[in-house]
Amino acid sequence: MRNQDTFLGCLLGGASGDALGYAIEFLDEDRIFRLHGPGGIRQLEMNQQGVAEISDDTQMTLFTACGLLHARACLLDGPEADLPAYTGGIRRSYLDWYQTQTSDYPGPGSHAGVSWLYRCPGMFSTRAPGTTCMSALREGGLGTPDEPLNSSKGCGGIMRVAPIGLFFCDCDVPEDFVPRLGAAAAALTHGHPLGWLPAAVLTAAIRDIAQQGTPIDTAVLRALDLTDRIWPENQERLYMRHLTEQALDLAQSSRSDLDAIHLLGAGWVAEETLAIGVYCAAKYSSDFASAMVAAVNHRGDSDSTGSVAGNLLGASLGLKGIPEAYLENLELRKEITQTAEDLLHGMDMQPEMRQRYTPEI
Repeated sequence: MRNQDTFLGCLLGGASGDALGYAIEFLDEDRIFRLHGPGGIRQLEMNQQGVAEISDDTQMTLFTACGLLHARACLLDGPEADLPAYTGGIRRSYLDWYQTQTSDYPGPGSHAGVSWLYRCPGMFSTRAPGTTCMSALREGGLGTPDEPLNSSKGCGGIMRVAPIGLFFCDCDVPEDFVPRLGAAAAALTHGHPLGWLPAAVLTAAIRDIAQQGTPIDTAVLRALDLTDRIWPENQERLYMRHLTEQALDLAQSSRSDLDAIHLLGAGWVAEETLAIGVYCAAKYSSDFASAMVAAVNHRGDSDSTGSVAGNLLGASLGLKGIPEAYLENLELRKEITQTAEDLLHGMDMQPEMRQRYTPEI
């Protein structure tokens, strides 16, 4: 059953982890612990306007959601499982995001974009956008798993796809549809199999959590099994599976969080981002704050590992499981909330919502 608390928890949880990690993303561990004490950063850091800034991770997550809703608005009475239509909608939305990173807020008469988010001034903020995402979208973002645009396996493909798992929960789509769409969305910009296979796992796991209330560790293992069945000939999945299973084992061990994360990597590439996010969410499956602290206080891509851990745990615990301290003063909280609620109701889209996501029609 589609649950508002789950949808809000997943998107706001991911944004909270992103904001916590963004403040220290490019710092080494010595610097982190000198600035924030032996426990590292533990609360959202505010800018001069009293806002905890999100990064490109949350921006692109919102545009993924908008791409899904744009495609649904255009399909409306068409099939729910139209992979090219949804991939195309996401691609168009990513091109709008690219414009927010390369131009000033548009004035009257400018390009409409595929959703209301493109007309939100707060989206026109450059937040360390990934080089691969930017270069791939500059070329049109036309990559696919079968015809890759490049050989990148950076984490820019996985950190943005959580809305796919949410949107198709409790929908009559084939079992392989969600991971295939997750892979296709990541492959628009990241061509290496380890750039899009982790996105397939994350979307399938989030759908399972949102739809069935499945525990995080079980949902991840099911998602790995599903990925094996869809791409049995792809040998890269074996390493991803090994690393993700290692993360689940470490979550049951007595190792310190930092030691465990060092064994899994730094999170700059997608399979490591998945593994670190899974480790933190599985180890602290009932404690959002502890999971986020573990997910970001390391020498790697702190905002992306925080985002993935926050998406998983937010979907599992729901909004009610996220401390208000991680939500208060969160940048674009209103827009994130609106997007989550639109995802919740988007399968039965009403005319007003359709207009928000088809402004050019």
